[in-house]
This record gives sequence, structure tokens and C-alpha cells, in this order.
Amino acid sequence: MAARAGVSPATVSRYFNHPDLVRYETRNRIAAVAQDLGYVRNRAAGSLNRGRSDAVGLVVPSVENVIFAELIQEFASTLYAAEYALLISAHGYDLFQEGFLVRSMLEHQVDGVVLVGGLHSEETFGLLTANNIPALTVWNWSRQARLPCIGIDNRELGRLAARHLFDLGHRDIACFFPDATGNDRAADRRDGAFATLAKKQASVPSNRRIVCPYDVVIAKGLVADVLGARNRPTAILAGNDIIAQAAVYAAASAGLRIPDDLSIIGIGDFHGSAALEPALTTVRIPARQMAVGAAEAIVELIEGRADPDDLSSRLVPEVVVRGSTGPAA
Repeated sequence: MAARAGVSPATVSRYFNHPDLVRYETRNRIAAVAQDLGYVRNRAAGSLNRGRSDAVGLVVPSVENVIFAELIQEFASTLYAAEYALLISAHGYDLFQEGFLVRSMLEHQVDGVVLVGGLHSEETFGLLTANNIPALTVWNWSRQARLPCIGIDNRELGRLAARHLFDLGHRDIACFFPDATGNDRAADRRDGAFATLAKKQASVPSNRRIVCPYDVVIAKGLVADVLGARNRPTAILAGNDIIAQAAVYAAASAGLRIPDDLSIIGIGDFHGSAALEPALTTVRIPARQMAVGAAEAIVELIEGRADPDDLSSRLVPEVVVRGSTGPAA
């Protein structure tokens, strides 16, 4: 690396340990070479365990989303049973930050890495390939995935939710989905829902397509704005149960009866969705099955007991019909 960057080995060492002592232009040159080579320093070189670390890295978008919390718990428990520890990081839906976190995990000598979703930076893919690290993705399933994937077709989630409302007679449907930047799960659910409704000649107009974060307070306010307009929709399709729960609260504040005045469907079947009044209709994601499958698969990869080409698994979602949806008035 030093020769390629045109500097001495001491300068490379100084860059990694005390970058503030290296000139700006030199830092950029070394960084570019390191990225090109997929170079990762070994921060664990002085540890007692110079072989396998018996640790797996999991990088998630957020630890605030309850369904990721469920994934983490089941994943960690399954790894523990196989005598592996879990290192976890969250990138906040920033794929550049995800690359930094993956590099840091590799520097700490994890034996394998699991990522959420199929959309990742070229730096992330390059690091995993250059360092020959067992890796897979969870949550999104796709035939075109660049890594083994254990998950669901998120387009199917959107299709199922949209079809349920359409079959109940709803034609004026407001759709609340989060910003899809760095979030292929949200993009696929949104696209699946819109495509299904368009195919049934019930296209969603722009004023019924609301970008909404995974935040109950903000989501409740956005839903309230839509419900307070002159022409109120007959149904709400939410990109996940957090937004759907907020819609239930907004409808209650507006004095609307669910499902007589307004139907609401979510995606996820999060903890607590069945306890709402009325209970939330949703498209269930088999998160626990997904987490267990991913943990078992990464262990098999690490221990050389599986072919990466044979590990991908597509799980099946289902519509769970409860009290929050009914026929259109």
C-alpha cells in the first residue's frame, strides 16, 4: 500500500493511528489506495485470540424501529446458542456511514457480517469481497441479490396491502411511506402498492402520496392534515405499523370511527398492533423466522458448512385481518 500511495510504511501507519499528523493531500491519497485495495487494519492483532473471533457483525438501519429490535434479539439468541457473540451497529439509513461501520467491524476481526436490505454502497461490497468475509443480507429477498439473502419480497408486502383495501371497495386510498433514500424496503413496498392499484385502475394521485417518517408524533400530524381536508380518503395504507398506529390515533382525535369512516392497514405486525382499539390489520413480516434463519446461515458460512449459492431463502408474508379495515362506505 505504501508503495502504491507513494509514501513510506511509517506514513501509512501514522495515517491510521494519528491521521491529524499527516498532510491533507497525503491522507486523501492513502485513503483512496486503501479503499481501492479493500485494505482493513487489524485492531485485534494484540489480542489473545489470534484465530477466529467467534463474533458476527450485524449492521441495521436503526435500533429505534421495534421490528429491528425483534430481529436483533432473535439473531443474538440464535448466535449465542451456536457460541458466537454479536457486534451491532446502526447507520441511520446512511449507506456511506454503513461502509464506515463495516470497515470498523472488519478491523475488529469479526468472522462474518450481516446487512439489512439489498441496497449498499460499492465500498461496502468491495470491503467484503476484498477481505473474503462470509456475508449475507436479511430482510430483502431478490433473485438479483449480490449476496445470499434471507428475507421477503417487499414489493409483495405493498401488493398484499393494496389488494386488501381494493377488494374491500376502497378507491380513495392515502398512502404514507417513509423517504426511500437509502431504504430499499420502503421503496419496494411503495412501488408494489402503487403498481397494484394502478393495474386495477385505482392509481394513487400525488396528493395521496405522503412521505412520512417512522415517528408516531410526526406521522400522527401528517395523517391529521389529510383527514382534516375537505375530501377525506376512505382508507390509509401505511408503509409500516408505526405509521399505521399513528393513523389510528389521528383518526380517534378527529372523531372518526374505524373502520366505518376510515380503514387502516399497516405492514409488519409489530408488537402491540394486535392490542390497539380496534386491532390493526397488517401484513405480517416473519421477523423471528428471518432472524433465526440468518443467524444459522451466517454460522454455516463461517464454518464452511454451506455453499453461498444455496443459502438464499424467500419467506412468505401474510395479511392478518383485524378490526381496523372494513368495506368502503
